[in-house]
Amino acid sequence: MESTGVYWRPVYAVLEDYFHILLVNARHIKNVPGQKTDKKDSEWICKLLLSGLLKGSFIPQEHIRELRELYRHRRKLIGMRTAEKNRLQNVLESANIKLGSVVSDVFGVSAMQMIRSIAQGQTDPLLLSCMSKGSLVKKHNDLLKALKGKITKHHQFMLTLILQSIDFINLQIAQIEAQMDQYKKMLEEQVKLLESIPGVSSQVALGILSEIGTDMEQFPSHQNICSWAGVCPGNNESAGKKYSSKITKGNKYLKTTLVEAAWAASRSKANPILAVKHQQIASRRGHKKATIAIAHKILIAAYHVLRDKEAYQLHPQDVKIMENRRLRKIERLQKQLSTLKNTSYKN
Repeated sequence: MESTGVYWRPVYAVLEDYFHILLVNARHIKNVPGQKTDKKDSEWICKLLLSGLLKGSFIPQEHIRELRELYRHRRKLIGMRTAEKNRLQNVLESANIKLGSVVSDVFGVSAMQMIRSIAQGQTDPLLLSCMSKGSLVKKHNDLLKALKGKITKHHQFMLTLILQSIDFINLQIAQIEAQMDQYKKMLEEQVKLLESIPGVSSQVALGILSEIGTDMEQFPSHQNICSWAGVCPGNNESAGKKYSSKITKGNKYLKTTLVEAAWAASRSKANPILAVKHQQIASRRGHKKATIAIAHKILIAAYHVLRDKEAYQLHPQDVKIMENRRLRKIERLQKQLSTLKNTSYKN
């Protein structure tokens, strides 16, 4: 059957226990234009099936599909929470509360306590600044200036409303993460294997598994899964001339998860091989293209790790690169040390 929106799901759920169903991409089976009806489309699909020209889409197992819904809904909630936080900062700015110019994190423990007190009616800058904790205590004078604003009843009402929304979204995210932990126990082995890849945390590992599943036989090679995810360069060539190599459209949820892992890997000090590659590519092509390239490498590593059921290991060539980098750094530091020894600042 044709994959049209979400309308295929109830039919698939009823029939999957009794038949081998091919869910096909509508773009791949487009009929001859003119006089298009659902009945003619079904007849055309039957002809393609009898001719052996249909290729089924990737449909993971039921527990993977459930994990996928939870992970995607969690991402949506995080986006909603971010939007509410932005609204809260706008309200503070309109009330002339410049907390963001003093506090590194407006939604930290001390700042949130101040904001909740403001929402409850406390407007005295001295009392609000006394709620600071840790290193923020040293900025007492700056806090007094930042908390001296023009707070009205309207501002307090809006802050209360937004804080309630943030608290409710936090509660929903906690409930989803608790539910995801049950699936994490089922996929404990695969999660540990993926965590061996630089930049991949347990949450990112669950995100990858929710999109690609655990059975890598669905994808003939790592090239296929990278093309499906949309993290490999495009191929547009005619008459020996290359026109564009920008990445193709793919699974946007998987792509954003891989980019998140790539950013973490590019700053990793425990296993800096991907960070080194990111720096090398970024110097030539820019940071955005370098991040997609590292996301590409992470997905290739995830494919082989899940297929071979072996933890991620550095390639011998990568080990050689890291060793050469270490030796060059030692040589550079020794030269700096010898230069400092031979330099004298005496009159």
